[in-house]
Amino acid sequence: MGTMDSRGEIREFLSSRRARINPEQAGLPAYGGNRRVKGLRREEVALLAGVSVDYYVRMERGSLGGASDGVLEAVASALQLDEAEREHLYALARAAGTGSSRRRRRPSTTIRPVLQQVLDAVTEAPAWIRNGRHDVLAMNRLARALYSPVLADPRRPANTTRFVYLNPEAAERFFVDYDQITRDAAAMLRLEAGRNPHDEELIALIGELSTRSELFRQRWASQDVRFHRSGRKRLCHPVVGQLDLDFEAMEVPSEPGLQLNIYTAAAGTPTSDGLKLLASWAASNENLPSEQQVPLR
Repeated sequence: MGTMDSRGEIREFLSSRRARINPEQAGLPAYGGNRRVKGLRREEVALLAGVSVDYYVRMERGSLGGASDGVLEAVASALQLDEAEREHLYALARAAGTGSSRRRRRPSTTIRPVLQQVLDAVTEAPAWIRNGRHDVLAMNRLARALYSPVLADPRRPANTTRFVYLNPEAAERFFVDYDQITRDAAAMLRLEAGRNPHDEELIALIGELSTRSELFRQRWASQDVRFHRSGRKRLCHPVVGQLDLDFEAMEVPSEPGLQLNIYTAAAGTPTSDGLKLLASWAASNENLPSEQQVPLR
């Protein structure tokens, strides 16, 4: 499989978003006690979006190519899509309109040396860079120490979503909120698949996870999409214990598709003390696993 099934993705996404909204939530009267469909009917979405029923049915069957921004926005409003879901809808429409001959820039698998210098200059917080497939491309020393359980797998590039789903025992120990992490990881990966449906390595990763993880298949089937911009991440490190970290995730303007992640903690908190202990442990540990490929001998 060299590309995503664009029509299938559109069909499943729109029908799943329609199914979660009942008429009362949409401000419509609910006629009759036995509705044969979960959520809104197609004709109700068409009414809310101000398009014909036939036109919306064609859209939900996968024909988004040629849909104007105004129509897409009307459908997004009718389905009460959030920001991430709206971006995903527009990405699916772009993919449907461009055909298979056009490709986006292939996501980076390496970084420029100056970006590693930036990471190394951050000495009091774990900082690392990943691509849209969640491949770990570069880290500072504190990030290597923090994510040592993820880096324990010799496969490179290390991939956080592969760790979450294919090493569940270790991942459950490491991520305090493991269930939410699994939901977020699949949702972020689906958002990337909408943006870049021709990325063969991304498609291969999704295929591998779908084949080997029942939990991933369940999460993927939800059709959820989500941004990863800021929030709280609770980790249980094998050396320093639980760390309740604030994270910020920022796009790297000079390298489209790459994201810089930085974890911090407020001064005077147990997590701030834990990061200092982690830094001390990292400084004394000469054998920290690296995100880099180990050369064959």
